[in-house]
Amino acid sequence: MAVKDFILASSSPQRRALLTQIGYEPKQIRPVNIDESEHLGELPLPYIRRIARAKALAAAAENAGENVLCADTIIVAGQKIIRKSPDAEAQRKVMELLSGRTHRVITSVCFVDKNGKLSQKTITTKIMMKHLSPKEIDEYLASNEWVGVAGYKIEGLLQGYVKRIVGSYSGVIGLPLYETKNILNGAGIK
Repeated sequence: MAVKDFILASSSPQRRALLTQIGYEPKQIRPVNIDESEHLGELPLPYIRRIARAKALAAAAENAGENVLCADTIIVAGQKIIRKSPDAEAQRKVMELLSGRTHRVITSVCFVDKNGKLSQKTITTKIMMKHLSPKEIDEYLASNEWVGVAGYKIEGLLQGYVKRIVGSYSGVIGLPLYETKNILNGAGIK
């Protein structure tokens, strides 16, 4: 696979793997760190758009004259953004919250070209989770698939608990491929 003329501003191995599935290998991976704090009263959709845009602009500033691709993903139950759990007990509460209910996964993809032109797409996917028994929650916690990710990692054991997905499966993993390909193609990166 040929290396394409863009930098991926993300340390997510899932995003890189998704890109390679559609024939895109970034020339470099250079994640950026920004303050991801929510503003008072900020709703999840404006929040994720703002964070993805801020990451992309920060990465573009650090890599002047380069094309930069960035994305950010959140899981939302009602209006509550689910964060990375620090320990198994916190993750148990997350799984109990998501059990038997529909929640949303929102991913915002942002691209800044060499001239500073910004393109952004934000995708919302609905996930219908089955009611999880205490044993199923224990099994998921024991898998440690949740460690280091916000909410859960859908590519593993959790797939067996999802009744239905309406939207982009790759977006739930961290990069909606259809929208990303269109953004990159629109920027002349093919």
